[in-house]
Amino acid sequence: MRRIFLFIAVSLLSACATQAPLAPSPLPSATPVAALPTPSVAPHSPSPAPLLSPTPSPVATPKASPKPQLSDAQGRVLIAQLLPPKIGDREGWIDDIHSAFSALKLAYTPEYVCALAATIEQESSWQGDPVVPGLPKIVWGAIEERAGKYHIPLIAVQTALLKPSPTGKSYKARIDSLRTEREMNDLFEDLAAEAKNLNLPLNMKNPIRTGGPMQVSVEFAQQHTQVWPYPYPRKGSIRSEVFTRRGGVYFGAAILLQYPAPYTDMVYRFADFNAGRYASRNAAFQQVVSQLSGKELVEDGDLLSYSNGVPTGTSSVQSALYAVAASLGMSRDEILRDLKQEKLVGFAQTELYQKVYALAEKGGKRWPRASMPQIDLKSPKITRKLTTEWFANRVKGRYETCMKRL
Repeated sequence: MRRIFLFIAVSLLSACATQAPLAPSPLPSATPVAALPTPSVAPHSPSPAPLLSPTPSPVATPKASPKPQLSDAQGRVLIAQLLPPKIGDREGWIDDIHSAFSALKLAYTPEYVCALAATIEQESSWQGDPVVPGLPKIVWGAIEERAGKYHIPLIAVQTALLKPSPTGKSYKARIDSLRTEREMNDLFEDLAAEAKNLNLPLNMKNPIRTGGPMQVSVEFAQQHTQVWPYPYPRKGSIRSEVFTRRGGVYFGAAILLQYPAPYTDMVYRFADFNAGRYASRNAAFQQVVSQLSGKELVEDGDLLSYSNGVPTGTSSVQSALYAVAASLGMSRDEILRDLKQEKLVGFAQTELYQKVYALAEKGGKRWPRASMPQIDLKSPKITRKLTTEWFANRVKGRYETCMKRL
């Protein structure tokens, strides 16, 4: 029996984890916000950035005189104007979006409100606890696949899962009736909590990495609260807050909007939401490095290779840059020093970034400062070929529809 439960937990806890584009003037920017850790929301698990101090950092603003900031009351009116007219509990959504903007100190602009609304619509179709079609089949399929590797019949696993769970229902019954990610997260939390009583490994963690109406990264949410206070009272963990509508909108707004993005087309923010902050800027940088070095690079927005959050080995981008180090007039140590800022806004001000573009544009050609990350999205919930570019363009279409409500 011990072996069966060990197998069950490992199977469940490894089978269902899921996740995350120039006009002449920049988009409206938020009020100054703290430098925050890069979210890990992308299916390809972008490298995490170190936690930073909450000291506000300036955000680029348009050259023209800035428009007066809307008050909280005016912001609520704007949100009510821009949200789709026919969504369930519309007033509740307005409340949650309004409180997120206020708590995160984001500017109330049509662009920001529509960016958030479009992302919510894309990720959950305005469902506070999104339903995942065929979720029991996904879970059982993953368990059966793993069972085969251990030569354990699925029926034996299902029998073991007849053990009552803390809700009173058996684990098998809960799997059979799974509808939403929140239910799946609660199931895994109960299994992990019982690991000790079942004499199972103590280091097992809930594998659900994203959830809620904006598919927010649990890791991002946990890191965010270390540098920006969570504004709502809570009974459970930050993880559990991610799976609520209020918490999901709050952390989703933080991922999407609470950082100084150097883009003049909102589509690149949407790409970053899926692939990791500054992935679009970094993908354009990879494009230029590939041209200079003659080495083919995957333009995914990751410039370094990481292990447990620490740069390790030599990435393909590093190798390409080392090949042109003499032309750049930089040593390998200097190149690596600047590459370590790849997840931060300041990377674009580094010596490396400036010299790479200066060298590439020596002949007069202008290279883009943002490019769509080329990433295939993979998840047990995805049944067809999808990419970050597909995601970003889908959200932008919804964004443009929202902006027309003005």
